[in-house]
Amino acid sequence: MRNRYDFSKSRPNPYAKQLKKSVTMRLGVDVIEYFKAMAEETGIPYQSLINLYLRECAQQHRKLRTRWGSSPSVIPSRR
Repeated sequence: MRNRYDFSKSRPNPYAKQLKKSVTMRLGVDVIEYFKAMAEETGIPYQSLINLYLRECAQQHRKLRTRWGSSPSVIPSRR
């Protein structure tokens, strides 16, 4: 192993834009159970399923309409 490496001629990582960022968020137990059950069915880790679902919501510009005292509903935005 070398003591030093020369990275001056290296190029930027082409996949840097696809990197993920770790965040902490509180999710309901029912939400976690839902995605874990789906993970069992699909063989995809539940964190990846949550990320895929949130990405789809972002790509479709879905907006969340909330009403206090009742369940929130997701409605598609009108562009």
